[in-house]
Amino acid sequence: MQAAEQHRALNLWRLATVASVRRDGPDLTARQMAILLTAYLTPPPHTVRGLAEAMGISKPAVTRALDRLGDLGFLRRKVDDADRRSVLVQRTVKGSVFLSEFAELVRGSERVLDGLEPGDLG
Repeated sequence: MQAAEQHRALNLWRLATVASVRRDGPDLTARQMAILLTAYLTPPPHTVRGLAEAMGISKPAVTRALDRLGDLGFLRRKVDDADRRSVLVQRTVKGSVFLSEFAELVRGSERVLDGLEPGDLG
């Protein structure tokens, strides 16, 4: 990737992140956002163990992030009826709405970079 492409990618991430923290809503850590995106953008079923393996992080780290995401109502955990030792991670309507709104922030940031929409993203 060339320097200009790297700059554009990082600037897109910066603009979307700034727009995200400006709005009235929760600030998610990078880990929480990565878990949320993984749960919504990859095919289910998802488990704590599976998310930890897929992301290359520890199960306790996934559990801590899921605690916060569960408190926000973005994901929920349910014991797997087929294997009571396994915990399924399920999507929620509230989490879907949050990500739809975040996707719009990213699209707005992209339009700013493309020069199609002047002004800030507030």
